[in-house]
Amino acid sequence: MGTYILRRILLMIPTLFGITLLCFVIINLAPGSPIDQKLQQLRMGGAMAGGGPGGAAGGGMNARTESGVSEEVMEALKKQYGFDKPMHERYVIWIKNVVQLDFGRSFKYEEPVTDVIFSKMPVSLTFGITSLILSYLVCIPLGVIKALKQGSKFDAVSSFVLFVMYSIPALILGILLRTFLSSGNYLDWFPLANVYSDNYMELDTMGQIWDRIHHAILPMACYMVGSFTFLTIMMQNSMLDVVKLDYVRTARAKGLAEKTVYLKHALRNALIPIVTGMSGILSIMFSGSIIIESIFSLDGMGLLALTSSNARDYNVLMGLIFFQSILFLFGRLLTDLLYVVVDPRIDFT
Repeated sequence: MGTYILRRILLMIPTLFGITLLCFVIINLAPGSPIDQKLQQLRMGGAMAGGGPGGAAGGGMNARTESGVSEEVMEALKKQYGFDKPMHERYVIWIKNVVQLDFGRSFKYEEPVTDVIFSKMPVSLTFGITSLILSYLVCIPLGVIKALKQGSKFDAVSSFVLFVMYSIPALILGILLRTFLSSGNYLDWFPLANVYSDNYMELDTMGQIWDRIHHAILPMACYMVGSFTFLTIMMQNSMLDVVKLDYVRTARAKGLAEKTVYLKHALRNALIPIVTGMSGILSIMFSGSIIIESIFSLDGMGLLALTSSNARDYNVLMGLIFFQSILFLFGRLLTDLLYVVVDPRIDFT
């Protein structure tokens, strides 16, 4: 097993290299750049200082480039953002710095990229871990119960509710929840946005815990709505497939109770497809959701990705891509290891 784990970790290196290379090229070829953002700020500042295009700032435009700044300023900006070198050289420099755990400085926040990402990570991790645990704790038993009661009214009603939930995108659900449950126009049961209240520090311990839970209910519902239906139906179908196998029929022939057949003999093998999808769910949940964090103003990694993309903060974007790729790759390794736990017949040696 140790040799297999080492081999998988070594294979992650070229995979990670390919992911970062592709993303680096796409990001740098996309329209706009940090220099364009800075030039726009300079032009707006010059227009305000000169009273508009016809003011003092506009009088010296003949001595400037088409972008409205001097050649010296343009060269200084290129050097500041590292655009004075070709793309391949910039990528090699970035890789060398990453090996030393240096992801550069954020163009927008003017702080080290690692500090920016780690400051946003607790929010995404809190919602990601909580929604992951709740999803599996609820969906696995629910899927087993639906398999036990296949064809019953409970199975029909629960399937209808699940598919209705699955058909609602997280964006629409978030808007509906905010409109009807927290805006005050209809009901005012939940906070409108943010992770905690303005008077959070004035509350006692139990008050702070409840304040966090109160703010997390609506975002958590949006986080779980997609995976909830997917995991439940997958668990039900997997269980129904497993109970048709010979060893399950043998257990029934021995006179074992139906619940014993399902829970003791069929459940373990039925969990294998659930384990398969864990790596993808893991990386998505832990890296944050751009849509949900934007709707509820959650200062996490998803909102950071959106802000950095709009600001053309290449260093932060590459840092986020790197960390999410690490999560996904180690999630795949974790999935393989869980295979062995769920099904001892699997041997990677």
